[in-house]
Amino acid sequence: MPTNEQRRATAKRKLERQLERRAAQERKRRLLTIVGAVVAVIVVIGAGVGLYVANRDSGSTTASAATTTPSAAPEPAANGQLPAFVAPANLGADCQYPAAGEASKKVNPPRTGKVPTDPATVSVSVTTNQGNIGLQLDNAKAPCTVNSFASLAQQGYFNDTPCHRLTTGGLSVLQCGDPTGKGTGGPGYQFADEYPANQYQPDNPALQQPVVYPRGTLAMANAGPGTNGSQFFLVYKDSQLPPNYTVFGKIDATGLATLDKIAAAGVAGGGQDGKPATDVELKSVQLD
Repeated sequence: MPTNEQRRATAKRKLERQLERRAAQERKRRLLTIVGAVVAVIVVIGAGVGLYVANRDSGSTTASAATTTPSAAPEPAANGQLPAFVAPANLGADCQYPAAGEASKKVNPPRTGKVPTDPATVSVSVTTNQGNIGLQLDNAKAPCTVNSFASLAQQGYFNDTPCHRLTTGGLSVLQCGDPTGKGTGGPGYQFADEYPANQYQPDNPALQQPVVYPRGTLAMANAGPGTNGSQFFLVYKDSQLPPNYTVFGKIDATGLATLDKIAAAGVAGGGQDGKPATDVELKSVQLD
């Protein structure tokens, strides 16, 4: 039977192969994008010449100039729902993880620089002492977050750590990812917010208006803009929050059943926000 060390090494090699494949796919896509852009320019030039000839032949002494206006990104939803995702024009994402404080558990920061958004999803299996939780990480919408989470998982950062917070009043989430169990720990680095925060201009008042984070949402906890680390929360009932918390995945049906069982036991001491009445421990977090 393979040891934990062997399993982590195998998982690490698997991720490295995935990243290599993603990089190759990204280079191919970039080449196709350049070719497509060249063809588009030729078509526009041809259309402009044709329009000039038509005007001249009909007696006009001036040519009409055809202009193309880039389509504006759609406005974020104003109906209390998460906004529609608008992908950036460039492929991949430039991910940076500056140092911030001391790591609660020894860990190396994830690789920085260009991170591909393909494959669009990454499967993760979470084993807890209360049951299994399956996750689908949304690499297309939150590549820097997924890159960090995958790196931490492969290094065993989440293994044998508690879920320190359960909320049951209005906000319905289980929060995990701090090895200290105090809600103040992190991996020793931080990174920028992604979807849905990056769908708004920074000064947009909508960033302060609550939207629904649906049941089954996986999102990052933070202490303000750009302070993402290792703590994350799992939404087991529709919850309203400002769109400042990066959504980076979904929880499967098995995971939701596990969360429902944990939530049914309530909060220690009978409150609505605090340590779960039933101890919850992440035994392992592994990429599938």
